[in-house]
Amino acid sequence: MNPFDNIRNIPFDLNVLASLYPHNQHIAEKARALEKSRKIMRLKKGLYVAHPEETNTTLSQELIANHLYGPSYIGSEYALRYYGLIPERVYTLTSVTTKHSRKFINPTGIYNYQNCSREYFHIGIRVETVNNINFLIATPEKALCDVINFSKNLNLRFLKDVKTYLEDDIRFDVDALSNFNISILEQCAKVSRKRNSINTLIKYIQNERHI
Repeated sequence: MNPFDNIRNIPFDLNVLASLYPHNQHIAEKARALEKSRKIMRLKKGLYVAHPEETNTTLSQELIANHLYGPSYIGSEYALRYYGLIPERVYTLTSVTTKHSRKFINPTGIYNYQNCSREYFHIGIRVETVNNINFLIATPEKALCDVINFSKNLNLRFLKDVKTYLEDDIRFDVDALSNFNISILEQCAKVSRKRNSINTLIKYIQNERHI
């Protein structure tokens, strides 16, 4: 029996690996051997995932992102692309965390983590389930706030600024704004470093709905 069949594509640490090989006294050396033989992949120091060829299971970057550094949720451009709200492919998976900002590069991809306040963190996140895998991701409203919040030198002072930013700068699907939950945007604005810009976004959406 394959010891990784039950783990499948869920990231695990050395303690879990030790439970799979209870008679092995040198689990760190065992991890290195398994990595060398392409049984497992190292995500960061002490964190691994079974090689997809070993379990015949597709890896989930979203699940890996949640495990790699937490607490965190998937947000910003990656989340917008996930929902089909921007057209460009996103090669770096950006998450938001209450810890220090970090970046990880491993065989599964590039993972960037942006720091935010605890008050901002808990707004507008949900559990998404794909192929029986659960991961935390921003709602569309929160993801757009993330992009604005973490964009340096961005200042949306006027409604025309919002229009240009959405349509030209990030090529956002503006039709989707009709379904946006204004309450999430308002909560984000109260605790965001870009409060004025998000409030201008809110005014823009409200203005469009009344046209």
